[in-house]
Amino acid sequence: MTTTLLTHIGELTTNIERDGDPCGTLHDAAVLIEGDRIAWVGPAAAAAAAAAAANASHDRESASGGRGLGNRPTSRPPAALSREMEVVDAGARAVIPGFVDSHTHLVFGGDRADEFEARMTGTPYAAGGIRRTVAATRAATDDELRARLAGFVTELHRQGTTTFEIKTGYGLTVADEERLARLAAEVTPEVTFLGAHVVPAEYADRRDAYVDLVCDEMLRACAPHSRWIDVFCERGAFTAEEARRILAAGVAHGLEPRVHGNQLGPGEGVRLAVAMGAASVDHCTYLDDEDVTALAGSDTVATLLPGVEFSTRQPYPDARRLIDAGVTVALASDCNPGSSFTSSMPLMIALAVREMGMTPSEAVWAATAGGARALRRDDVGALAPGMRADLVLLDAPTRVHLAYRPGVPLVRTVWRGGVPV
Repeated sequence: MTTTLLTHIGELTTNIERDGDPCGTLHDAAVLIEGDRIAWVGPAAAAAAAAAAANASHDRESASGGRGLGNRPTSRPPAALSREMEVVDAGARAVIPGFVDSHTHLVFGGDRADEFEARMTGTPYAAGGIRRTVAATRAATDDELRARLAGFVTELHRQGTTTFEIKTGYGLTVADEERLARLAAEVTPEVTFLGAHVVPAEYADRRDAYVDLVCDEMLRACAPHSRWIDVFCERGAFTAEEARRILAAGVAHGLEPRVHGNQLGPGEGVRLAVAMGAASVDHCTYLDDEDVTALAGSDTVATLLPGVEFSTRQPYPDARRLIDAGVTVALASDCNPGSSFTSSMPLMIALAVREMGMTPSEAVWAATAGGARALRRDDVGALAPGMRADLVLLDAPTRVHLAYRPGVPLVRTVWRGGVPV
């Protein structure tokens, strides 16, 4: 088991609330990592004693044939652990939890740069462009899709994202949706079946038949590779009635619901998500008072995707309104080739602060702990004993720099499951 002591942290964001601070900020702090888990968090001055105590605990457990810290087996004596302990001096820099990107579309073929260029000259965004990516994705081989996906995963890690969700939705046939779910499952446990992304061209005059297909054969093929089911409940995509039926079918197959809603205009997506007990409703650009009230009284997270508004020139969602109403807010990239071709969570933080009324601390919390809540994960998004050792060392003295210095590569080192990536 490897042991890492990260010490002399100038500002540590734990996301374990203390003294009214949701970020649970500690100064001059240290983190002890054992294997893939966090073993201890506290003042840097107490780090040496904590490391010695961890070694002694391992020694006792090894001698008694028991189990080590975190209920994991160990057989190494403390001297070996001591020799293998790596000490990393943070140099008074900031450390935050790894970003949790709870909304991406990373398995696809083709490119839509021409659409982006057209939007920048005044062409409005519409959901129909998805069909172009569907055609390109169907034409790509598994190896081509897998290689491109690997590149995106590397990109995510380099920018501090350690947990991420991936949706299907660019196949829209049984075989293609199944392979997208299968490929996504090779790199993340957070796979979302999104057969209800849009109605494909070949079913344009047979919407009911396509909904039948999604609820039956397609769902059965994709469910073994998926944890979640999602629906694009929006004009140009699926009605609330269709979405409800699809989500119910997914739940019957053991999948948990999520919803794309209220992106292109007012609609029923938010209230449907709350009524279905969805983990999150994503976009939330156009909300009325009833939508906000429904979210505030529920466990459904409002996941905001400012990269979309940056890329489409739509109005940004009002995060301040949601937070002030008591709604749990997450930030995610929505990385996709049409409306938000970026995987940068630091950019999402900067946009949320500049355009959506969030403070830097609220935005960092939303991009870490908020994303974890949107995925109903209690092992990521915060730094505390027993949690996954997913940390980001910033080349900055404080998390505020993520918004203060937009576009600057501030991620210095990333640990994912205790391993530098």
